[in-house]
Amino acid sequence: MANSPAFSRREFLRTGAAGGAALVVGFRMSARAFAGQAAEQEKKPPSPYDAWVRITPDNRVTLILGKSEMGQGIMTALPMILAEELSVDWKNVKVEQAPTNPKIYDLGTGGSGSVAGSWLPLRRAGAAAREMLIAAAAKKWEVGADTCKAVDGRVVHGNPKRYFAYGELVESAAKLPVPNFNTVPLKNSDDFTLVGHDTRRYEVREKTTGMAVFGIDSRVPGMLFAVVARCPVFGGKVASFDAAKAKAVPGVRDVIAFETSGRGASTAGGVAVLAVNSWAAIEGRKALELKWDLGPAAKESSAGLHEQFLENLAKPGKIVRNDGDADSVLGSSARKIEAAYEFPFAAHACMEPMNSTVQIGPDGAEAWVPTQAPQWAQGVIAEAAKLPPEKVIVHTTLMGGGFGRRYQADFVMEAAQVAKAAGKPVMVLWTREDDMQHDFYRPASYHKMQGALDANGNLAAWKHFQTSTSIAAKWRENGAEKPEQGEFGTGLTIPYQTPNIRIEYTLAESSVPRAWWRSVEHSTSGFVVESFIDELAAASGEDPLAFRLKLIGGDRKIPLFDAEKEPPLDTARLKGVLELAAEKAGWGKPLPEGQGRGIAAFYSFDSYTAAVAEISVKNGAVKLERLVYAVDCGRPINPEGVRSQVESAAIYGLSAASYDAITISGGRVVQSNFNDYRMPRMNEAPKMEVHVVMSKEEPTGIGEPGLPVVAPAMCNAIFAATGKRLRRLPIQPQDLV
Repeated sequence: MANSPAFSRREFLRTGAAGGAALVVGFRMSARAFAGQAAEQEKKPPSPYDAWVRITPDNRVTLILGKSEMGQGIMTALPMILAEELSVDWKNVKVEQAPTNPKIYDLGTGGSGSVAGSWLPLRRAGAAAREMLIAAAAKKWEVGADTCKAVDGRVVHGNPKRYFAYGELVESAAKLPVPNFNTVPLKNSDDFTLVGHDTRRYEVREKTTGMAVFGIDSRVPGMLFAVVARCPVFGGKVASFDAAKAKAVPGVRDVIAFETSGRGASTAGGVAVLAVNSWAAIEGRKALELKWDLGPAAKESSAGLHEQFLENLAKPGKIVRNDGDADSVLGSSARKIEAAYEFPFAAHACMEPMNSTVQIGPDGAEAWVPTQAPQWAQGVIAEAAKLPPEKVIVHTTLMGGGFGRRYQADFVMEAAQVAKAAGKPVMVLWTREDDMQHDFYRPASYHKMQGALDANGNLAAWKHFQTSTSIAAKWRENGAEKPEQGEFGTGLTIPYQTPNIRIEYTLAESSVPRAWWRSVEHSTSGFVVESFIDELAAASGEDPLAFRLKLIGGDRKIPLFDAEKEPPLDTARLKGVLELAAEKAGWGKPLPEGQGRGIAAFYSFDSYTAAVAEISVKNGAVKLERLVYAVDCGRPINPEGVRSQVESAAIYGLSAASYDAITISGGRVVQSNFNDYRMPRMNEAPKMEVHVVMSKEEPTGIGEPGLPVVAPAMCNAIFAATGKRLRRLPIQPQDLV
């Protein structure tokens, strides 16, 4: 265990498996919660071990852990770490999804923490098992363990033909003294043959051939499909309904009204139409005659929220950070710069819409859920079924995108309530319109920035005021008392030197549900910080790259403000990615007329990213032509996987910068599908380069850190090409005029 000086004998168990004994190694991963809010919601109890390695006599190595695969490649990266220390072909190491048993496993996937939290525990577990297998072989040969070595799933002594396969040793290895977990010898990184080398993801074949099973593919005998009519206004509920016409639709079997309750609920109820297939259920819902009690949120609109932002701006905010006297310096400065930035709500837009399949019996329940939080799903099903959680089995399936959306449990609660009422297994399936209009959105926010430059072009003062629809205010216990938590991220710890910094916050009230969206608060803080520093560079008449490097200054480690347990911001690594991205992009080289080049860098999830964007502007339309990244996420386990993650984040960031805006009118979402909530087309994707720093630092996050730099690099490039500053997203054609 990570927090224990040694394994106990109970961690190495003899169990009947594959026709004989098995060596089972239990260990605990590092605690890396997705977010404080999620931890509050789930209230995970402590467990002694939450991951296991099993080696059986047929030489199979299985890694059992509670992480979800949603396209980020952990079912390749995590076996690679284990296989490296265990000295086996990683293709022979399989990941088995842990059952949802909170007494044994710690479940939950998010915050770009799967690899970072698994690195040392997996290495130590693999090394401990390797050393026990070597000791078992040495005992059989009656030789010293130091004369034996592990190679490709075998223990070899002298002649390569003198060996025992691991499977031959598991029974005797399990009887040996347990090595000290924290002092077990680890491989020298110079000897790595898997970690740090490009590796093709093992699940790609099944995904590309259609053999992979996602949540939406779940099928249970006797299962009905259900779609839910939800009040279009947030917080509204059913006033009355007539099911007669819906029941007349061929294939419809039942219509059930229910009230959503419990954790993860986003509406006050709905009406589910159950049918033998999804099409009949959708047609049945169309035929329903419904009247809604819209509730007080029916008066909300995006225009009204904007007015609230401006009203909040006119009043002093809650002081979050106050070093020096920024207000005094700004008040007396001859070189003062101001700018305001605004963001709309944004949807997750996962390619696989929300779905959950639940079967409830008198003595237990079973569910098939594409979820980032299986323990939370288990809890809401138990609540709906009135069963103890241990009587609920949750199968975590593959998922077609998560981005934080699948850390919620609203869609699971719906399926549980409908299945309970129907007395049959039910898949609740959301349409694209459901997904778009009943999401938990990225918060809308407004930022006023003020900066002052001294006579030498140094940053004399920095002030950041933010008002937003806080996530903490919705999810944390007493969150409205500290709504600023989680709204700034590393925007509270800028790397640019200044003696005077002031940060203020005011909560904006809204009924619109909001929660974690890819890169969470860093998606807005990254844009604000890196756009405004570019504006300061322009005001000082300096090159944007040179200005950043000057203000970052010498190598130092800056403790994150209000986050003492987090690793500090290492300016040497930040400068490293800035300079690498600039070099690879040809910073300073001339571009054709009508094109511009912009740069941005940011620190989030303990990783460093920088991007140089090259854009063209023609007839009022912006096209991202080229995007050059440099990323330092510590030691890259699978560099090809890192590049894939960053490219994914780039497209997500491009979408948010160019198109993504959820607008509210009459308390409801205006957008409904990809016709009015656009995604980038293939011909709009830029030429992309991702340069991975081959660091020897411990691995850190990468699924999300690639996103925050996209929009500011693009908008800084637009300024370079046109002289126009874009301060609201998505990019508006009228702002280019």
